[in-house]
Amino acid sequence: MQQYEECGWRYYLARVERVTPRPAAWSFHGSAFHAVAEAVVLSNGRMTAEEAVEAFSDKYARLVQDALDIEPDTDRWLSSGRYSGGEEIERRYVLGQEQTAQYVDWVAEHRPEVWTTPAGKPAVELGFTVELGGVVVRGIIDLLVMEADGDAVRVRDLKTGSIKSRFQLETYAVAIESLYDVPVRRGDWYLAKDGRLSRPVALDQVSPAEVGERYATMDAGVKAGRFEANPGYGCRFCDVSHGCFFYATS
Repeated sequence: MQQYEECGWRYYLARVERVTPRPAAWSFHGSAFHAVAEAVVLSNGRMTAEEAVEAFSDKYARLVQDALDIEPDTDRWLSSGRYSGGEEIERRYVLGQEQTAQYVDWVAEHRPEVWTTPAGKPAVELGFTVELGGVVVRGIIDLLVMEADGDAVRVRDLKTGSIKSRFQLETYAVAIESLYDVPVRRGDWYLAKDGRLSRPVALDQVSPAEVGERYATMDAGVKAGRFEANPGYGCRFCDVSHGCFFYATS
């Protein structure tokens, strides 16, 4: 939904036309970090920093190699501007290792109490399906932790980049309250680049109707074939810009 709101044409190219996206090292960095972060939390302190870093390295290397098999020319990979595609691959490998070790230390120090579903499943990479605004919304929540007073749960999203979405946390909050009938008062982000939590975001005033309205608006736009282009600064980070008429002529 956020992609549709930011640039409807990007949504169209990626999800309707199915343009093959250009690979980006930061995407594999994030995927590998999330996979290892899940294992770190579920290990209850048994996974060492060395084991976590090795797991990150293996996962990242596999993802990158799979992408290189499809697009071996790293000059065609997305770059951050300062670094080329090839340089970004190497930089993210080292950066991800550092962030992974730091996360192990952070978890050991703060020991977040993971919420458990009524079925006994720890709420780590917790999938959900819920209807909002008449639209079926599916997602995966990185982490749900207990608040200090034990009366509510907090939604937490892990970020290796700088882009954060309040609406993402709002969706998680109304989904969890709807599915499990437990209060969600706040959410936050673990910022891997800083090795700390963000300030908490108040979520206790968010309603399912408010969140659902945005999904309904997007759903109506897609069904009506409205895909408005928004060329600009964000095009440089768009993985389907190579198939975009508006980017080529801007």
